[in-house]
Amino acid sequence: MYSKRVKIFVIFSLLLLAVCLFRLAQMQLLTASSVQNEIAELKRQRGQTRQLKTIRGKILDRNGRELAIDEARFWIHINYKLSSFLDERVRKAMLDEAAARRDADVIVAKVDKEIREKLEDLQLIIEKCAQFRAVEPNVIWDEIQKINDYVWGQRMFQAWRKNFPNSEVFERYESVISIPPSEAIADFKAKQPDPNIRDELAGKIDILEMHENWPLLELKTDDDVFAAQLEFMDTEDLYILPKGHRFYPCGSVAAQTIGWVGPATQQQDKELFEDDELLSYLEGEVCGREDGVEYVCEPVLRGRRGELSHDIDGQLTGRTPTEFGKDVTLTLDIKLQQRIENYLTDYPHEPNCGPGMSAVVIDVGTSDILALVSLPVYDLNRARYDYGKLVSDGNHPLINRAINAQYPPGSVVKPMILVAGLESGQITPEEVISCPPEAAPPAWPNCLIFRRASVGHDNQWENNARNAIKGSCNIYFSHLADRIEPRILQEWLLKFGYGHDALFLPDSLIETSKTNIVRNFNQVSGIISSTIPKEKVQRFEDVSPLRESERRYFGIGQGNLRVTPLQVANSMAAIARGGIYKRPKLIWEPWNSEGTDLGISLETLGVIYDGMSAVVNEAGGTAYKQFEPFLATLATEDVKVYGKTGSTEKPEHAWFGGFAQDSTARKIAIAVVVEGGQHGSSDAAPLARNIIQLCIEAGYIGKSILANRPALALPRIATQSSGLLTENE
Repeated sequence: MYSKRVKIFVIFSLLLLAVCLFRLAQMQLLTASSVQNEIAELKRQRGQTRQLKTIRGKILDRNGRELAIDEARFWIHINYKLSSFLDERVRKAMLDEAAARRDADVIVAKVDKEIREKLEDLQLIIEKCAQFRAVEPNVIWDEIQKINDYVWGQRMFQAWRKNFPNSEVFERYESVISIPPSEAIADFKAKQPDPNIRDELAGKIDILEMHENWPLLELKTDDDVFAAQLEFMDTEDLYILPKGHRFYPCGSVAAQTIGWVGPATQQQDKELFEDDELLSYLEGEVCGREDGVEYVCEPVLRGRRGELSHDIDGQLTGRTPTEFGKDVTLTLDIKLQQRIENYLTDYPHEPNCGPGMSAVVIDVGTSDILALVSLPVYDLNRARYDYGKLVSDGNHPLINRAINAQYPPGSVVKPMILVAGLESGQITPEEVISCPPEAAPPAWPNCLIFRRASVGHDNQWENNARNAIKGSCNIYFSHLADRIEPRILQEWLLKFGYGHDALFLPDSLIETSKTNIVRNFNQVSGIISSTIPKEKVQRFEDVSPLRESERRYFGIGQGNLRVTPLQVANSMAAIARGGIYKRPKLIWEPWNSEGTDLGISLETLGVIYDGMSAVVNEAGGTAYKQFEPFLATLATEDVKVYGKTGSTEKPEHAWFGGFAQDSTARKIAIAVVVEGGQHGSSDAAPLARNIIQLCIEAGYIGKSILANRPALALPRIATQSSGLLTENE
């Protein structure tokens, strides 16, 4: 019986051994088995990932000049292993862990000594760093505490995630990364009220951020970099490392158009890439701030981080390549823009003129915006630091006046009013609307020359269409506008680009976007109705009504009519093209956009051209006195200018709008507005005249004989009046 039992035991043992050997062989030989996969997955889950930094795309001008770039700036970086000794929570966790080990007294004494030594080292480091920045040591101390607070917050988040994996908070979000840390910590406190236990759980968490170097102090000069390298050469866990920095080589040039970057902390920033872990913003990263190209083109400029994944053994298990941000090229000529800005800033304006002004130059053939000037400007490299001062500045430098400020257009709208009148059959080119030397009836505007000299245009010429443009007759245009049906008048204004947005992103740029959210430039649409529109106008049916009694004021660019400088320049470009409207382009495209034929007859265009030419080139024209000394030079350059002056009241602004062309059919359109200017002829026309000269020198029009010569002095012409019509507008 005993022998039989021994045999059974031996057989059973052999069977069990066989099963174990078979299972061992299966695990060793069948690499694709579920066990091996489970082991690999476990190792992967307990491994770590490291995200790689990327580079933001450049912003370039039409000639490839860099307007915004990422460059390396050197910073003193501190490793969290060292900075954490300033964190009382970390010190407590270290001591608690030491107290729980065998030979606790010895271990605690050793840890306590290490803590005291590291605190002494940190105190010395803080004092030295404070000397580099010339600040109080507590400023550096606070920076280190910010690093510690952020990393501890991440450890607390992971402790909550690990200890309460079934929290209902997870059900409210698509992924862990989208859970707001504040909500996670609040849930942590609710489920574990004891702060000591929460700190104990967080103290046991090991995350990637605990092994990283964190930027502490920027070194402003090469001398500081060299001195810091010598000072901290033998300091453990302190490094001099480069850090990406957005730099604007042109400083303040085109500031409002280019825009700037700031911390990605706003809700709209978080929503932009919330579904992509490698695009969403990390702590300390920046994004475009409203409302320039940096903001609008954020989905294109932003790069996508790469990622390296390691398992628990440190083996690389996956790699996601870094995608650098794409460059964005503007149509601007930054050198031309800079010359215009400098010229307008240095020009000796009349005391009534404010610092606010705008100038727009458009290449008529391509509809490219060559210059989009808004004054005053600000330094893009200081915008983040000076933001509070810029916001409170009464001159509103942050506003892009070219597209985001609207003004009554005054008489620069009269060519469009004449187009509406001629094309609707309400007047003929030869018909005279009398402008007698007498006051206008009640509720009708007076002509400026009557208000200033008690005369009318009837004393000068037959007040027909071309002469009414030449002399900018308010009587003619108020009565003409009053004849035109309100909807027909509004329809023509809309066709010329008024009353709706002017700038749009090209489809080619939208197609390269990394998100479905499409941003557009923050711009005002203007007003072509008696009331302010509640929503953006997308089609003519969206335009609110115009009261019949207000037409007469629209005819002279007053009443509720409002426009932007870009809209004025672009309407002039449409006239210069022979009645072809094109959207203006700020983002460069390799092809020429198609236009919309407005259906203006050649006869009407001829009258408009004749009148606008007379404004500049004939005695009695409202801009003739300012242009006359330069007409010979313009003729030598093969350039002819067509223009229209304008001035407004309540508020007062001075305008010039028009275009210039040469015999090769090259054309530029221009608009200038001077806030506070009282006369378009003396406050705006000289500016436009000299901007056209700058465009000649830049080679955009004319024979360009001045292109290789030193810059012109661009003298200011005296404005003494020797006739009745030189100061009309």
